[in-house]
Amino acid sequence: MQVQLKKGVMDMLVLALLTQDDRYGYEIVSKISEYIEISEGTIYPLFNRLKKEGYVETYLKESPSGPSRKYYHITESGIDAYNRMRCEWNEFSSIVNVLLKGVDINE
Repeated sequence: MQVQLKKGVMDMLVLALLTQDDRYGYEIVSKISEYIEISEGTIYPLFNRLKKEGYVETYLKESPSGPSRKYYHITESGIDAYNRMRCEWNEFSSIVNVLLKGVDINE
């Protein structure tokens, strides 16, 4: 997938996962990586930005298998931002699908 396309949806995907439950960074990376190729090095700056914007908060939680983990929790502001992003995505993807419908790349 093209880099710019991934960058455009990564905030929304992280916030979407956090609407389901608090998660630690590696867990988020692993879940997204099941579908889209990403690296930990590219997503941690995104976490920092989401925190700076007030969309997420962090806390430490003991891990049963090693050191404490930093968990991310979505804030009310983050939920509002996610809902806006999701509406924009739905509108945008609908338009793209309409434009692509019936296009045959073999013609």
